[in-house]
Amino acid sequence: MSVVLIGPPAAGKSRAGRRLAKVLDVSYVDTDKVIVARHGAIPEIFVEHGEAEFRRLERDVIAEHLETTEVLSLGGGAVMDAQTQSRLGGHTVILLTATPAAIAERITGNAKRPLITGIESWTQIYEARRETYERLADATFDTSFRPMVRVVEDIAEWLEQQTKEGPSDVA
Repeated sequence: MSVVLIGPPAAGKSRAGRRLAKVLDVSYVDTDKVIVARHGAIPEIFVEHGEAEFRRLERDVIAEHLETTEVLSLGGGAVMDAQTQSRLGGHTVILLTATPAAIAERITGNAKRPLITGIESWTQIYEARRETYERLADATFDTSFRPMVRVVEDIAEWLEQQTKEGPSDVA
């Protein structure tokens, strides 16, 4: 079973995933990094092939790594794919969120995010995806203005508690 980090762009999924895997001493994959290594820069994929092709590549990478990787960070829009949503069943899904103010600091001048042109577009994307994120999540952690090391400690503690008590409906 994998721990899968989901959430909007710039919520800290990649940073948290790397650190969480290190703390837990397990394998880690960032699906966006796999796509970039195999197919080139994400903005270029969007321009040259479109979002639908990017989402297909993303879905394939998730399917490939979900059963063999202990910690997996997904791109912000990955969970909007029905097949990906279905594949997440049986895995621990953690939603990372952040306030618009925190996100604004993170995305200013960042050309690596092809769907985000500013905090307004981020907010629009987040609101469109929020229900899906929340429905899929077993737990939610806010990364706003907190050191990532603290966020990861909280996640690791929550995971340990789940192991001791078994799954619960409380997130």
